Amino acid sequence: MTAIRLLVFLSLYLTLPVQGLHAKESLMPHSPALKLKLQKALEKKGADYQPRTRHLLPDGRPKYINRLILEGSPYLLQHAHNPVDWYSWSDEAFETARRLGRPVLLSVGYSTCHWCHVMEEESFEDEEIARFLNENYIAIKVDREERPDIDAIYMAAVQAIAGSGGWPMTVWLTPDRRPFYGGTYFPARDGDRGAPVGFLTVLKKIGAMYHDQPDKIQEAGQTLTQAIQQQLRPATGDRLPGFDLIEQVMEDYKAYHDPVYGGMSGKPKFPSSLPVRLLLRYYRRTGDQKILDIARLTLEKMAGGGIYDHVGGGFHRYATDKKWLVPHFEKMLYDNALLVMAYLEGYQVTGEKHFKQVTEEILQYIQRDMTAPGGAFYSATDADSLNPDGHREEGYYFTWTPDELKAALGVDRAKIVSAYYGVGKTPNFEGRHILHTPRTPAEVAKTLDISENTLRETIESAREILYQTRNHRPLPLRDDKILTAWNGLMISAFARAGLILANPQYTDRAVRAAEFILHHLFLNNKLYRNYKDGQARHIAYLNDYAFFTAALIDLYEATFDIQWLKKAIAFDTILQTHYEDAENGGFFMTAEGQTDLIAREKPNYDGAEPSGNSVALLNILRLGEYTTRDSYRLRAEKMLTTFLGSASTRPMALSEMLIALDFQTDKAREIVIVTPPGKRAQADPYLKAFRNTFLPNRILTVAAEGEDLSSHARLIPVAGKKTALMGKATAYVCAKGTCQLPATDPELFARQIRQVDKQVPKAAE
Repeated sequence: MTAIRLLVFLSLYLTLPVQGLHAKESLMPHSPALKLKLQKALEKKGADYQPRTRHLLPDGRPKYINRLILEGSPYLLQHAHNPVDWYSWSDEAFETARRLGRPVLLSVGYSTCHWCHVMEEESFEDEEIARFLNENYIAIKVDREERPDIDAIYMAAVQAIAGSGGWPMTVWLTPDRRPFYGGTYFPARDGDRGAPVGFLTVLKKIGAMYHDQPDKIQEAGQTLTQAIQQQLRPATGDRLPGFDLIEQVMEDYKAYHDPVYGGMSGKPKFPSSLPVRLLLRYYRRTGDQKILDIARLTLEKMAGGGIYDHVGGGFHRYATDKKWLVPHFEKMLYDNALLVMAYLEGYQVTGEKHFKQVTEEILQYIQRDMTAPGGAFYSATDADSLNPDGHREEGYYFTWTPDELKAALGVDRAKIVSAYYGVGKTPNFEGRHILHTPRTPAEVAKTLDISENTLRETIESAREILYQTRNHRPLPLRDDKILTAWNGLMISAFARAGLILANPQYTDRAVRAAEFILHHLFLNNKLYRNYKDGQARHIAYLNDYAFFTAALIDLYEATFDIQWLKKAIAFDTILQTHYEDAENGGFFMTAEGQTDLIAREKPNYDGAEPSGNSVALLNILRLGEYTTRDSYRLRAEKMLTTFLGSASTRPMALSEMLIALDFQTDKAREIVIVTPPGKRAQADPYLKAFRNTFLPNRILTVAAEGEDLSSHARLIPVAGKKTALMGKATAYVCAKGTCQLPATDPELFARQIRQVDKQVPKAAE
C-alpha cells in the first residue's frame, strides 16, 4: 500500500490544479416528481418536526430537502436538510455516477458521533462546498450502524491508505464501488484547525485527478480492492489452539496494562481494550493474582472516572485521557451491555459490592432512558446537547458548575457532593466539571468529618435530585432505532443479571425485549437488522444472528423455559445455512447472494463490539454441551483452527474468541437440578449456591419431574433419567460424560461446582 499512498499524496497535494470542474445554476436540481415526493415526506413529519439545519425559510421550513428525508435512520435524517444532494447507498446512486461520469463521495458515520456533527456543520451545511459536491460528485451518506458491511469494507480501505481510521469516514469511489482515496474528518478549508489542506481543496484536486488521470484512479481502485478482499478474508490456520494461547495473551496484558489507572497504557482508553471477562476466566483457572489485580483495578478506575455517568448511570463511549476522566460523551447501548456483564462477573469473583452497584445503575439507566414502549432498547445518545446560548456543545448536559450544584442541592449538601465528586476550584472540562470519584468514600468522609453512612446516604439522595435537575436541560439527541445485535447484547445483560442477582424484574425485561425482536424483526423466517417507525429494515448480519442467539441461550438459563433454547438452535441453523463458510469454518458478515458489495467480509477481530464470529463460536460450544451433537464440536474446532490456529494470528485482537477457547479447553460443567413435580422453588437453595460461584464454563438446567423434565430431556440428553431423590430437589454436576454423586444438600452441590481443573502457568512451572 506504500506505493498507492505515495502516488495519491503526490498527485493530490503537489501537482493538481485547484479549480472547479462544472457549473450549474441551481444548488440542488431535482425533477418535479422527486421534489413532490420529498415534499410529501416532509409533510408526513408533522407540525412538530424541527429540521436539523441552519438553512431555514422565514416561516421555519427547511430551505433544502434531499433524498435522505425518505430514510428511517436517525443519522441519515440528520442530514436530510443539508444543501448536499445526498443519496443513500443504492444502485441508483452508482448508476447516476456512471451515467454522468462522476466520482462518488461516500460519507459514513453514526448519529451520536461528535466529529460527524462537526464535519456536517463545517462542510455539509456549507453552501459553497455543497454546490461543488452537487455539481461534480454523487454524494452518498451511510449509517455505519445500519450497514456495518459497507462500513467494514471502506474502513479497510481508509486504514490501508492512511494507516488508521475512524468516523466520520470519507472515501472517494469509482462508479463500480472501488475506493481510490479516503480519510476521516477533514476541516472545511485550508488552514482550518491547523490543517494545511481543507475538504474543499481536496474535493477539487481529486475531482480534477479523476478526469485528468483516469488510469491512475483505476489502478489505485483495483489495487485497493484486492487488498481489501484479502484483508477481510483471513488466512486459514492449520492447528487447533490450546490454553497456552490464552497464557501468551495474559503475558502481553501484564506487559502493556496501566498499573496506575487500569486498562491498557496510553490514551485514548476504551473499556473494551482490556477484556476484563477474559482476565477473570484466566484467574479462575490459574489463580494468577496479578491478573485478578489488573482486572479489579480496571473495573474500579473506570467506575470512578468521568467516563462513568455518576448521576444517571451508564458509561460513555471512551475516555480521551489515561485517567478515564474526560470522555467523549456519547453513550452506546452495546458498551453498556458489555460492561454490565463485566461488572457482574467482577462482583461474582471479588464480592465487591460496588461492582454490583455499578451493574444495577447501568441497568437502571437503560430502563429509564433507553427502553422503547414495546420493551426493546434504543441504540445510543449523543455527546452534544444545547447550551443556554442555543448552541450544540459536547458534554454540557453531563457537566456542572459549583453554582449549579448549590442551586440544585443547597449549600451544605453541595459541599459534600462536591468533595465526593472532585468538584474543586479548577474546572476539568471546558470551564465546567466532570463528576468523578478520585477518593474513596472513607477518605472523603474523614475529610468532611462525617460517617461513611452519612456520606453514602447524602450522595444517593443527591444523585436523584441532580438527575431530575439536569433533565430540565435540553436532552442529548437519542438514536431511537432498534438494532437486533445490540438488543441481543442487552437482553443477555438483563438475563444474566436476573439470574446472578436473583432479580426477576431484570429477567422480565429481557423476555419483553426478546419477544419484541421475534415479533417485529423476525419476518418470514428472516431476521432483520433494525426497526424504526414501525418498519424492519435490512436483512440481518452475522452479529445480529450471533448476539441474538446468545441472548436466547441466556434467556433459557434465566427462565428455564425450553422454548428459548429451541429458538437458539433454530437461529444457529439459519446462520449455518446462509452465512457459514462450510469449507474453512467461520461465518461471513453477510448472507449468501448479496451483490451490492465489492468484498464479503469474514470478521476476524474483536473491537468495541465483539466479532460475530467470536460470539457465534461460543454459542456453538454452548449448544454442543446442551445437545451433545458432535456436529457442534466439529464446527467449533474448525472455527478455532481457522481464526486462532495460524502463526500469523494476532490473538489480542480476538479476546472475545479467547473466551470461547477458554470454554473449549475447560471441562465445562453440565448442571441439572431436578425438583419434585410442581416444586421448582426447591431449586432456589441450589441456585443461590450457583450465584455465589463464578462458573462461566457450564450449562444450567432446572426442571421439575414429569412433562417438564421430559421436554428438557428431549433436547438436553444429560437431563434424561435424572430424578428428585427421596422427593427432594437434587442437583447433578457432570463434565465430559461423567457425573459426580447426586447432591440433595446445597452445601455438597456448592463444593462440587467450586472445583476447578487448575492450569499451571508456564512461568510458575
